[in-house]
Amino acid sequence: MIPDKLKKGDTIGLIAPSSPVEKDDLEVINNSILLMESAGFKVRFAKNALANTLGYGTTAKEKAEDINEMFEAEEIKAIFCISGGFNSNITFDYLDYDRIKLHPKIICGFSDSTSLLNAIYNKTGLVTFHGPTFKALTSWQTSYGYEEVMKRLVEGGLLLGKVEDEYTTIQEGKARGILVGGNLSLVNEMVTGKYSIDFTDKILFLEELFLETPPELASNYLYHMKQNGVFDKIKGMWIGNYDGSVALERILLDTLEGEYKFPIIKSNNFGHIDKKTVIPIGTMAKIDTNQKTKIELVEECVK
Repeated sequence: MIPDKLKKGDTIGLIAPSSPVEKDDLEVINNSILLMESAGFKVRFAKNALANTLGYGTTAKEKAEDINEMFEAEEIKAIFCISGGFNSNITFDYLDYDRIKLHPKIICGFSDSTSLLNAIYNKTGLVTFHGPTFKALTSWQTSYGYEEVMKRLVEGGLLLGKVEDEYTTIQEGKARGILVGGNLSLVNEMVTGKYSIDFTDKILFLEELFLETPPELASNYLYHMKQNGVFDKIKGMWIGNYDGSVALERILLDTLEGEYKFPIIKSNNFGHIDKKTVIPIGTMAKIDTNQKTKIELVEECVK
């Protein structure tokens, strides 16, 4: 199930499913509002988006209420998570997945939004988008993320990143599968349990923030995934940004120990970095390590 494209004049809804919005963030958020309004869009905050009921964010039910209402509201054509942080998973039990299926639309974010995006895709089949949060449209040093949002969500472009982006082969091969993934620590939390990701025949993309996840913790996460059969199921892997003292792909290869033959590629065009291509979770892609651009979308993700 794919959502409609964004069109000029459409209204974008803003939600805060993770950490509370801080006063220091408001200037950057206002810059993003001005940017999107200058591009021809309207912006509307969800009812609880700027609240802080608990002192560390709003309640699970308040966050879920915002998400449910944004999906149902006819005038809202796309939903952006304002920023990342922690605990978007607290919404899961209170989301109206049937309502989401009846009102499919774009939802976009990254980092902690990984949980929400994968849960919605798993429960509804709706393609969701791992890309800039609303704040990140103007909080980084380049316009890369904004341009990728326009390319993917407005124009419906299929190119992941830009032509000049560099890809490295970590392990050779070809693969075809549905894209799932995002932030490593959040994907690790969804390996098992009620809201676990179905990794079968998927292409798994991963990135991580080194400031929160040093190499030994990244190793912990990857071994937990290995021990629970994730790497027995997937068709290929795509590694994004991780500015650690040890490269994430090195930690991954230490974990895999040569036991798996699927292709693995690396690029620096998604994650906690200014280059944030918009990756559609739930869309078919292919990896071919013999090509310069080693990963491609092979079907539309918006209509």
